[in-house]
Amino acid sequence: MPLQPGTAAPDLTLPGPDGPVSLADLRGQWVVLYFYPADDTPGCTAEACSFRDSYEDFTDAGAVVVGVSGDSLESHEAFVAKHNLPFTLL
Repeated sequence: MPLQPGTAAPDLTLPGPDGPVSLADLRGQWVVLYFYPADDTPGCTAEACSFRDSYEDFTDAGAVVVGVSGDSLESHEAFVAKHNLPFTLL
C-alpha cells in the first residue's frame, strides 16, 4: 500500500556511498524518497535526470533527495558520475 504524502516512511537502512544510511538519520528533514527499478535504463535515467534538474528547487525548499534501487553501490557510483547526479543513491 503506497504511503500518502506527509506520512512517515517506515525506517530502513541501506548501504550508501559513505556507509549505511538509515531513514531515521533523516528524521526531522523533508525527504524526497524515490524508488526506481535500475540504474542507467532509459526510464530511470530520465527520472533521475529530472530530479537532478530540479535539485536546486528541492534543496531551496529544505528537502533532501534520495533514490533507491536494488543496484550495487558500484552501479550507483557509475550512474551518479555519468549523469552528474547531486543526490545520494541507495
